[in-house]
Amino acid sequence: MTRCIAFHSYKGGSGKTTIASNLAAMLAAKGFKVSLLDLDVYAPSLQAYFDYSPSDWINDFLHDLATLDKVMIDMTYRIEEYIDKEAMKGSGKLWIGFSNPEKGEIMKLEGEGRQSNSNIGSLRKFIQLREKLISEYDCDYIIIDTSPGIRYWSINSLAIADTLLLTLKFDKLDMNGTRKMAHDIYDSLKKLGTKSFLLPNRMSGYCVPNTLTLAEKSQRAFPPKQNDSDISANLSREIGMDIIAAIPCYCDIQFATDEFLSVLRFPGHPFAKQLEELATSEQLKV
Repeated sequence: MTRCIAFHSYKGGSGKTTIASNLAAMLAAKGFKVSLLDLDVYAPSLQAYFDYSPSDWINDFLHDLATLDKVMIDMTYRIEEYIDKEAMKGSGKLWIGFSNPEKGEIMKLEGEGRQSNSNIGSLRKFIQLREKLISEYDCDYIIIDTSPGIRYWSINSLAIADTLLLTLKFDKLDMNGTRKMAHDIYDSLKKLGTKSFLLPNRMSGYCVPNTLTLAEKSQRAFPPKQNDSDISANLSREIGMDIIAAIPCYCDIQFATDEFLSVLRFPGHPFAKQLEELATSEQLKV
């Protein structure tokens, strides 16, 4: 069984790219075969996050200009920079499909989204992408970083997922928009069997000082996060969706300019512990 997980949000800045990338790396380190897709086609960022510019982009696959084997890049070596290959359980792999950040490519996709005659064909390409990753790559997990909001390419990304994680922050605009989006889109997808969960991020809690050394971040004993059960319960009731996890604000991770695969670099950090709980949750098991 392959689990296809889409990270979505009402607006940008929710931290979904950081969580999606770290979760993908953690699962691969555990021995799973993982494909990470940058389908945030309006503001792609995985090429910057992984500091990699491929010859062929996921845009090329969607336009029948490149085959999937040219688009999906084996980035397992980035995990092996922090995890000994022999320590990786099983045959963990991480492939990434990068989206082209060039303005012309973004405008091209935007134009297609406005043409009704191309809508069905585009959705078919998304379905083909998912099915090929399952049949040809034998993926355990397909993790999708989607475009925020209710847009054509966002909905296509959500349509091919079986599990949706709606990432949000606790501000009025985000909560109100999330509430509306949950009813406008997610209720329809639920009828098709898709499972949807809320993933509050950067909740008030505590922040680890960014003055700590790398060794201190990895070894320091941290106090438990604040009790957020009341906040979570109220939000879940307002939105009408269960909360799969609630991640406090760890400023040294989530606002760091050089954040990269922190779950592997700092396995003792509370952020890594939170992602561990998410990765091993019953809702995401394959």
